[in-house]
Amino acid sequence: MTGLIGVLGGAGAVGRTAVERLASFGLPLRIGGRSLVRADEVARAVGADATAVDLFDDDSLTRFCSGCAVVVNCAGPSYQVLDRVARAALAADAGYVDAAGDLVAVEALGHAPPSSLARRAAVFSAGLMPGLSGLLPRLLLDGTPVGRLDVYVGGSVEISEASAVDALLTRGPKFGHALAMWQAGRVVEHSLAPLRSVSLPGFRGRVHAVPFLSTEMRMLAAGGGIGELRNYTVYATENLPAAFATAWADDEQPPEAHAGAIVAAAARDVEEHGRHYTVLAYARPPAGSGLPARRVLLRTPDSYPLSGLVAAITARELAAGAVPPGVHYASEALDPRRVTAELAGDPLVSELALPEDAAATR
Repeated sequence: MTGLIGVLGGAGAVGRTAVERLASFGLPLRIGGRSLVRADEVARAVGADATAVDLFDDDSLTRFCSGCAVVVNCAGPSYQVLDRVARAALAADAGYVDAAGDLVAVEALGHAPPSSLARRAAVFSAGLMPGLSGLLPRLLLDGTPVGRLDVYVGGSVEISEASAVDALLTRGPKFGHALAMWQAGRVVEHSLAPLRSVSLPGFRGRVHAVPFLSTEMRMLAAGGGIGELRNYTVYATENLPAAFATAWADDEQPPEAHAGAIVAAAARDVEEHGRHYTVLAYARPPAGSGLPARRVLLRTPDSYPLSGLVAAITARELAAGAVPPGVHYASEALDPRRVTAELAGDPLVSELALPEDAAATR
């Protein structure tokens, strides 16, 4: 399948990078956004057309998707978008890529699924986390036995209000399990404690790592035959964990009431420690196997543009017919070696160390 790629939210932090990379791939583009002025600014830079789109107006969304081969959604907040854009894209007989989206969006699309899924693909979680956070560890599951896999993702970046609300809503078993790990084929609740003021490869200074067995990591463990998996969200300081704890303890106010505090906490981290983000996965062999431990490490100055790059790569794969019809998560639908080959040459990646090469490629 080839043809026009429509990018919603093309003027945002994620969408702008997606647009730039898709243009560099030589793909024809249509850029949509709430502000026609901002969308047109991005579109003119790559020789594309721009249009104003309201994601919550059915007619507006239908017009944007019409004629597209693939629709890429980089707009949010994802807790409001859910499957709205996916259904509009599939109704227009287009493939779909969501730079965010997760199990909740996938489940929403699963209720009365569009018939076009028999011939078109819809890929969710095509960003950094979830996305690369689940894709990169798969490089360690290449047939070499893994007794235990530890994954660390995080750093210090600004957070938008929409992203803050999304983060506040990622609670409950559909999103993951706090302080839990995967062991012997099941989720073991309350089995891990936060790691305070620790040094981790690829992270700046001492950091705080909070255990959270996300749905993405649970699927990785179950599908990869991993004996034990521990997943941590990494913070530069205690600012964000404290802000999240305060918000989650408040049962009387909606999440939106605490978004400003989350945004401010992230801004303080960036002011104190600069902007940086890391994905580290460390695979330990089964006890007594005599095999060496292996790791994969990626560092980037900013998580949002890198999410845009992942969304662009995913859209190109759909346009090339490399993803089969149906609903997928990016971490499962993409080839990790093809993606890392792309990442290794991109200026958004400041360091990439692969299992076969302990030295950084950049």
